[in-house]
Amino acid sequence: MARPAPRTLQVIASTFITPHMLRVTFGGAQIDSFPDDQESAYIKLMFPAPDGDRDLVRTYTVRRQRADQFDVDFVLHDDAGPASQWAKAARPGDSILVGGPGPKKLVDNSADWFLVIGDMTALPAISVNLEQLPADARGHAVIEVIDAEDIQALSHPAGIELHWLVNPHPGEESQLLVDHVRQLQWLPGRPSVWAACEFSGMRALRQHLKQDRQVERQDLYISSYWKLGSSEDQHKAAKREDAEAQGD
Repeated sequence: MARPAPRTLQVIASTFITPHMLRVTFGGAQIDSFPDDQESAYIKLMFPAPDGDRDLVRTYTVRRQRADQFDVDFVLHDDAGPASQWAKAARPGDSILVGGPGPKKLVDNSADWFLVIGDMTALPAISVNLEQLPADARGHAVIEVIDAEDIQALSHPAGIELHWLVNPHPGEESQLLVDHVRQLQWLPGRPSVWAACEFSGMRALRQHLKQDRQVERQDLYISSYWKLGSSEDQHKAAKREDAEAQGD
């Protein structure tokens, strides 16, 4: 099925979920062109460039969807980029061009157990992954947040243990996630592993999961959502080079 053309949507509401996460609700007359059942899918938000040149495009996740609205969660940093600056200033009635959605990336629910890993940029997708797991699912979710007050109450099966890690300076301690994952009990059976975080942290996790834990390619989804000190375009270039080096 062809992907829908970008559509103009309006801000319906904005609400702080935690001190560093702001939820913006989108809707409006063109919401009918947005497909159903897209929680965890990625979208492209298109912001006017300050110099009037081509739009700045940033990738975000559909956190929750209803018949005529959907929510997007923005991580707010001290050194806010154009997307988080826009989100903080957004008011009901403001408009934005929204492309997508792109494919959803979810854990394989047929696996014997689950390992979900990520930082705050991945928390919306992690939340959807946990919500859609079977009730008898077992495993771990390792989540890095900026502050202890950013820990959220997540819906998840009782057999999934949540591990919250606090890092006030995201991206600067690239070993934080992988060091904790190394300490986890590796459960018997076939895992489904889902991981997304900053670029350097992703590479450290990938090395551990592929080389040390020998996770099969079909059982592993791993991606970087951003790169410390890089724009989205620079990050995309780094991802392409990294994928070519890995033979992906």
